[in-house]
Amino acid sequence: MRALITGASGLAGGWLCHQCVEAGDEVLGVSRRAAVAGGVCEALALDLGDASAVTRCIARFKPDVVYHLAALSSVARSWVQPAQTLAGNVGGAVNLLSAIRSDAPEARVIWVSSCEVYGAPAQLPTTEAAPYAPANPYAVSKAAGEMLAAVYASSHGLRLTCARPYSHSGPRQLPMFLLSNLSRQGAQSRRAGRSELQVVTGNPDTRRDFTDVRDVARAYRLISALDVTPGSMEIYNVCSGRSISTSEQVETLARLLDPIAVDHVVDPARVRATEVMELRGDHAKLTAATGWQPGIPLERTMADMIAWWERELAGSEPKGAGRQPARSGTPVPPGR
Repeated sequence: MRALITGASGLAGGWLCHQCVEAGDEVLGVSRRAAVAGGVCEALALDLGDASAVTRCIARFKPDVVYHLAALSSVARSWVQPAQTLAGNVGGAVNLLSAIRSDAPEARVIWVSSCEVYGAPAQLPTTEAAPYAPANPYAVSKAAGEMLAAVYASSHGLRLTCARPYSHSGPRQLPMFLLSNLSRQGAQSRRAGRSELQVVTGNPDTRRDFTDVRDVARAYRLISALDVTPGSMEIYNVCSGRSISTSEQVETLARLLDPIAVDHVVDPARVRATEVMELRGDHAKLTAATGWQPGIPLERTMADMIAWWERELAGSEPKGAGRQPARSGTPVPPGR
C-alpha cells in the first residue's frame, strides 16, 4: 500500500506515519518542513499552497491512499490570523483535491476535518448528523474544506471519507495546546526539584472530549480500509465519548506530580468571549463500521507526555548543567 500523509511533521501525522510503516505500507510524509518524527519514512517538503508542486508530488508517488492531515490547526491563532488560516486550509484543500482528481483518481482519501465544525452543538454527545455551526475562523476553514471535498467526490467520483477528530493529545505535541503545556510545566517542575507549581489557565469549566493521538491514528488506518462508494462521502467522529474540564485536567496533572503541590489560578484575560463550553462526540458510527474503541485513558496519555517532556528538556540542556534525574511515566517508544 502506497500511503501519502500530509501534515507528517505534526502530532497525528507523525504517529500515523509510524503506524503505517509498522503495518508494511510504503509511506511518503509531506509537510512544509520535510520532517517525520523518528525519520521512519521518506519525507518531502511540500507547500500545499503551491498547486504545481502538489500535482507533481501526486503524479510521482501515485498513492493508493491519501491521508490529509495538514492544517493550520490553532483556534486561538485563527482569531489573530483569520485570513492566513482560511487561505492555508482552504487553498491547500483545493490544490490537493485537484491533483488527486487528475493523477490519482482511484486513491482512497481520508479527509481529516475537525469537531469544531459543529460549533456549540444542540445535543450531546454529538453525532455526525449535527449541522454545521462553526464558531471560529479555524472551524470555518475546516467546514469549507469538508464541503469542497464532498463536491469533488460527487462531481468526479473520488473515493473519499471524512474523519472528524475531537481533541487529541500525546507525546510530541506542541506546548501551544493545553494538555501538552500542562505536561511540560509538570516535567519542568520535576526536573527542577520544586515542591510547588502554579498553573494559570483560562475558563476552568470548558469541557473537551480527549482521545490519545495513538488511538486517533489507529482510527484513521481503520477508516482507510472501509469500502467506499465512489462519489459519496461518509463522515465519522473520532472521539472518546467523554469530556473533561480544564480544572479536571489540572487535577489529573496534580495526581501525577504528587507530592508536588499544584495551585490552579484562573486568568480572566484568557477567557474567550465566544468559548464553546463543551464538545463531546459520539463514536458509535465509527465503532459499528470498524470495531474501533479508544484504548488509552487520559491519565496514561498525560503521564506519557510528562515523560516525553522530561526527555526533551534533558536533551536541550548544556552538558554539565546539573540536571535533576528524570522520572518516567508509562514508557514511550524511542523517537515518539
